[in-house]
Amino acid sequence: MSVQLRKHFEEIITLTDEEFDYVLSHFEPKKFRKHQYVVQEGYDVDHEYFVLKGLLKSTYPKEDGKDHILQFSMENWWVTDYQAFYNRQKATLNIDCIEDVTALMLTASNKNKLCSEMHKMEHFFRIKTNGGYVALQQRILSFLQYDAKARYQQLIGKYPQLYQRLPKTLLASYLGVSRETLSRFTA
Repeated sequence: MSVQLRKHFEEIITLTDEEFDYVLSHFEPKKFRKHQYVVQEGYDVDHEYFVLKGLLKSTYPKEDGKDHILQFSMENWWVTDYQAFYNRQKATLNIDCIEDVTALMLTASNKNKLCSEMHKMEHFFRIKTNGGYVALQQRILSFLQYDAKARYQQLIGKYPQLYQRLPKTLLASYLGVSRETLSRFTA
């Protein structure tokens, strides 16, 4: 676990062994089972999660019972309901496990502590946040600029491993198309 997290940090920053041990002491490992909620609408959000193993989906539940899939999160990705996490509000999203998941949890207070004590960590999280913002903007623009087939090709080109791991119904929902339409893209 710690090797994977350290490698992830060192894509952006360099930490001494002592610094990394200190940072790691602020995380807590947690296992979740397939279909288990990590974050649930209406509840407090106390943690951000670094995914070590597994696959999750973040959804926005509509009043009619349908969910809008906002994102998938896999190994080496960070996930939470960020609005609730940063603003200390109740969750508006559901995040649940598509596969069994192993994650490292970081509380908001520990994240703030690390960032205030270590410029390196503040820099790391700023770069990750910027990357997440860019990815969100690209997702929104893809819905404005491209048809469903182009969005599918873009997703599979960028994240080919998702195609093998996701049920086709979830992939279709994420792309905003029916399962039948998705089947035509993959035929």
